[in-house]
Amino acid sequence: MTIRTSRSARAGQYLALLAYLVFLAFPFLWLVSTAFKPPRELGSLHPTWIPHSPTLDNFRQAFDEQPLLAAALNSLVAALSAAVIAVLLATPMAYVMARHRTKLSAAATGWVVVSQAFPFVLVIIPLFLILKNLHLINSLVGLVMVYVVWSLPFALWMLVGYVRAVPRELEEAAAVDGASRLRTLVSVVAPLLAPGIVATALFAFITAWNEFFFALVLLKTPSTQTLPVVLTHFLGAEGVADLGPLAAAACLATLPSLVVFALIQKRITGGMTAGAVKA
Repeated sequence: MTIRTSRSARAGQYLALLAYLVFLAFPFLWLVSTAFKPPRELGSLHPTWIPHSPTLDNFRQAFDEQPLLAAALNSLVAALSAAVIAVLLATPMAYVMARHRTKLSAAATGWVVVSQAFPFVLVIIPLFLILKNLHLINSLVGLVMVYVVWSLPFALWMLVGYVRAVPRELEEAAAVDGASRLRTLVSVVAPLLAPGIVATALFAFITAWNEFFFALVLLKTPSTQTLPVVLTHFLGAEGVADLGPLAAAACLATLPSLVVFALIQKRITGGMTAGAVKA
């Protein structure tokens, strides 16, 4: 009886997981299908999953109408810079917070949690004024600074859990051998934090790659705009979307995130688990 219950429960779990995967995959599959449909199928009253006459015209039109490659390069520079800087700042900060549990570190942990609840709209006006005074409006440098500040709390939250998982005995052994704090962090702790650092950097990268609101407000000229902002240019003045090219461009914009998740999903899952459980 116990075996039957266990098997039925497992079957239910697999069915629930399958339903969840279908729910997640549906928008992307429909997006891909739309990207390959000719105009007459896009306006059909009875749309189908598989295009009857697949075409690449939507992709050609998307590249002809908007500077997708330049926008993708801007997104890549901003996202990669923000991820690297956030991890470089968060790693020593996470080490201090994990190893020295004082009132200050507890307050910092509280700030990490509270800061994630702030909506973008709440901070955009003072943020815009600060960057304007620094002459960083319409600049990728200013956008990178915003992305670093916004992703830093999450990076700290993840890396603190990883640092606490590193045995103190290893650091004590390094201290006995004469290693300084900095040397211990670089040579002993950092290599053990590699999975967490990779997972944190990738989350920061993907968050910045997909970010829209800050880029829309802070970047004005087409030469500096990122890919999510350029995708809005496929909407007409009256809000009517050029559906085929928009789907094609959105499909291309989605691919980097999917490829990154597929390549390092195990590291990302391990990073989330360690950060959530041990922090």
